[in-house]
Amino acid sequence: MLATVLLVACAAPAPKPAVPPPPAPAPLDASYDWHVLLVAPFGSVLKDVPLTLHEVFLFRDEAARAAPAGELECYAVDGTRPRFIARSPSPYLLCFKQDRLARIEATVQLPAGEAERIFADACGLWLKKPMGLTAECAGSAGGITFAGHFENEPENFAQLTIQLDAAEPADRADHAPER
Repeated sequence: MLATVLLVACAAPAPKPAVPPPPAPAPLDASYDWHVLLVAPFGSVLKDVPLTLHEVFLFRDEAARAAPAGELECYAVDGTRPRFIARSPSPYLLCFKQDRLARIEATVQLPAGEAERIFADACGLWLKKPMGLTAECAGSAGGITFAGHFENEPENFAQLTIQLDAAEPADRADHAPER
């Protein structure tokens, strides 16, 4: 009997080494949070923005803008821009309505093969919940609305654009604490 047990033990396949689980994805660095784009509070006047700026003229379809193009005066940053999604955004625009900061727009280029996953990870961070693959992401926090989207370009890259807007006073009244 002992010989049979030993013979069966020798014939049995060797146990497979335990396969370690795949490593957890690296945590997203702070540049994935859209708050890094806020270099001045919404409502700040141009002279209070701590960056050197130059005015830019935008030619966009008015239907795609929350405010008609004539109401916003937009400025691009001269010099170093805040890092967003681990990249330097270009363009990075600060837009003023009635001489007050009302909108921030930033665009970064992403590798086409990774754009959907990068955007889904960033959107999950912004919304504070896991997200599947998506091309658009919108929400609000602390009186600021954000809307991001990405578009694949023909040159093996994608452009991720985010727009931050100060919530309208009527929107803020919905979230005001009761007295």
